Amino acid sequence: MYESHWSLNRKPFDSGCDPEFYYPGESHQAALLKLRYAVENRCGAALLTGSSGIGKTLVVAMLREVLAESDTPVAEVVFPQMSTEELLAYLASKLRGSAQGSVLPDARQSIQQIEEALAEAADRDESPVVVLDEAQLLADRRTLEAIRLLLNFEHAARPAMTLLLVGQPGILPTLDRMPSLEERLGVKCLLRPFNERETAEYVTHRLNAAGCDRTVFEPDALSALHELACGVPRRINRLADLALLIGYAEQCRTIDAARLFVREEKGQVRTRKNGE
Repeated sequence: MYESHWSLNRKPFDSGCDPEFYYPGESHQAALLKLRYAVENRCGAALLTGSSGIGKTLVVAMLREVLAESDTPVAEVVFPQMSTEELLAYLASKLRGSAQGSVLPDARQSIQQIEEALAEAADRDESPVVVLDEAQLLADRRTLEAIRLLLNFEHAARPAMTLLLVGQPGILPTLDRMPSLEERLGVKCLLRPFNERETAEYVTHRLNAAGCDRTVFEPDALSALHELACGVPRRINRLADLALLIGYAEQCRTIDAARLFVREEKGQVRTRKNGE
């Protein structure tokens, strides 16, 4: 709707995981490098954690882009709230690259299938990555223990796969209660919110990636966005998108703090008229 007004080819603040919109913030880039190290050095397990909306999914998407260059297979579980048998069967089908059958195999059968899939991958000189998203939802100790036991599969005295646990900080107390799993984590990454400079660079980067080459947000507006969003990318996206929409409706040439009134508690952004 507002793209032509702001000289954009597409909306710059949509939710999603387009690598073109990835901004290498300090903690995000550090996490990506550490996770890449974990995979390339065949660490048994790694952890990526951070609050909701902080950018975990996009970091994983960037990791997948990197791993695609080396043809490293990636199996991802985005909804882990399954029974132990269901989760193992799902992982087996993902690693084998085949559809899951209509009859749920028992845990023993699934583990055997996983072992065979990992052995076949090793014969191809591959070490698959298993991404377990929303890992903070895994509260069942039996399921976590089964996941830990999968790390026992080895090839040439090295782990046959890398398990990447991705979740909100609620996963940390669970890991503290399971030292046998926590000790297997070769890499731990905590994403933090952007600082004010990173917020400004993030907004500018996304605008440029969407085709805009002129000033849209004045420096004071960027400072206001950072303060209101607390440096959390998802909140920045929501507020910036609303600002662009209302700025278009008011036919603003730029968005600045003097003309911008943001009511985060109602999820609204509108321009401030003179005298208000």
